[in-house]
Amino acid sequence: MNDIIIKEVVFSHPINKVWNAISKAEEISTWFIKADFKAEKGYKYTFTASEDRGCITINGEVKTANPYTLAYTWVVQDTNVVTTVTWILETVENGTKLYLEHSGISNYEGDTAIKMFESFSGGWTNCMNELKNYLAKKVYAR
Repeated sequence: MNDIIIKEVVFSHPINKVWNAISKAEEISTWFIKADFKAEKGYKYTFTASEDRGCITINGEVKTANPYTLAYTWVVQDTNVVTTVTWILETVENGTKLYLEHSGISNYEGDTAIKMFESFSGGWTNCMNELKNYLAKKVYAR
């Protein structure tokens, strides 16, 4: 089983705009999920999905929060399985390249690992689309 989900997207926005969207609680809460989050190493965060998304909670701890690299553990409600989400941003000619990696999914047992991999993969694809829409609205709605 593949253990790592990778998503790469190039946004036509400056790196600081993308960084703020993935690292500031108020912005994360707008495009992704309600967040109690700080991009500070050691910060114990909570993401809470709305009722229409099944009202799940995700907890974890920020492991890395350097300029343009953010990594945190990811523990889904009612599990004790720890996976890791890493975001890396890079300035490119036409904007910002975002690299997202979600690893450790094989820490789930048996068929659950396959189901979680499929769920996370689809979820991150949706998140990239939501982030793209959010950045477009934020940049052009000045």
